[in-house]
Amino acid sequence: MTEATDLAARAGDRDPRVGLRAVAALRRLLERLEAVQVESARGQGWSWQEIAAELGISRQAVHKKYGRQ
Repeated sequence: MTEATDLAARAGDRDPRVGLRAVAALRRLLERLEAVQVESARGQGWSWQEIAAELGISRQAVHKKYGRQ
Protein backbone atom coordinates (compact mmCIF):
# COMPACT_ATOMS: atom_id res chain seq x y z
CA MET A 1 0.00 0.00 0.00
CA THR A 2 1.36 3.46 -0.82
CA GLU A 3 1.74 6.27 1.69
CA ALA A 4 -1.17 8.19 0.18
CA THR A 5 -3.59 5.26 0.18
CA ASP A 6 -2.57 4.33 3.73
CA LEU A 7 -3.17 7.90 4.87
CA ALA A 8 -6.50 8.04 3.04
CA ALA A 9 -7.61 4.88 4.79
CA ARG A 10 -6.57 6.27 8.18
CA ALA A 11 -8.37 9.54 7.45
CA GLY A 12 -11.62 7.58 7.65
CA ASP A 13 -10.78 6.01 11.01
CA ARG A 14 -13.49 6.14 13.67
CA ASP A 15 -10.94 7.55 16.14
CA PRO A 16 -10.83 11.32 15.46
CA ARG A 17 -7.22 11.52 16.66
CA VAL A 18 -6.12 8.98 14.03
CA GLY A 19 -8.30 10.55 11.34
CA LEU A 20 -7.20 14.11 11.99
CA ARG A 21 -3.52 13.19 12.04
CA ALA A 22 -3.98 11.43 8.70
CA VAL A 23 -5.77 14.46 7.25
CA ALA A 24 -2.90 16.71 8.35
CA ALA A 25 -0.36 14.32 6.80
CA LEU A 26 -2.36 14.22 3.56
CA ARG A 27 -2.39 18.02 3.49
CA ARG A 28 1.43 18.09 3.82
CA LEU A 29 1.79 15.45 1.10
CA LEU A 30 -0.51 17.39 -1.22
CA GLU A 31 1.49 20.59 -0.69
CA ARG A 32 4.73 18.77 -1.57
CA LEU A 33 3.20 17.20 -4.67
CA GLU A 34 1.79 20.53 -5.84
CA ALA A 35 5.16 22.25 -5.38
CA VAL A 36 6.93 19.53 -7.37
CA GLN A 37 4.45 19.83 -10.24
CA VAL A 38 4.52 23.64 -10.28
CA GLU A 39 8.32 23.53 -10.41
CA SER A 40 8.14 21.00 -13.24
CA ALA A 41 5.66 23.10 -15.19
CA ARG A 42 7.74 26.25 -14.78
CA GLY A 43 10.83 24.33 -15.86
CA GLN A 44 8.99 23.35 -19.03
CA GLY A 45 8.10 26.96 -19.77
CA TRP A 46 4.51 27.05 -18.54
CA SER A 47 3.10 30.45 -17.65
CA TRP A 48 1.63 31.22 -14.25
CA GLN A 49 -1.75 31.48 -15.97
CA GLU A 50 -1.48 27.97 -17.42
CA ILE A 51 -0.51 26.51 -14.05
CA ALA A 52 -3.29 28.39 -12.28
CA ALA A 53 -5.87 27.15 -14.78
CA GLU A 54 -4.90 23.53 -14.14
CA LEU A 55 -5.00 24.04 -10.36
CA GLY A 56 -8.32 25.87 -10.52
CA ILE A 57 -6.99 28.99 -8.80
CA SER A 58 -6.05 32.48 -9.89
CA ARG A 59 -2.75 33.37 -11.55
CA GLN A 60 -2.09 35.78 -8.70
CA ALA A 61 -2.60 33.06 -6.08
CA VAL A 62 -0.21 30.60 -7.70
CA HIS A 63 2.39 33.29 -8.33
CA LYS A 64 2.15 34.55 -4.74
CA LYS A 65 2.61 31.01 -3.42
CA TYR A 66 5.42 29.86 -5.73
CA GLY A 67 6.77 32.90 -7.57
CA ARG A 68 9.51 33.79 -5.13
CA GLN A 69 10.92 30.32 -4.57
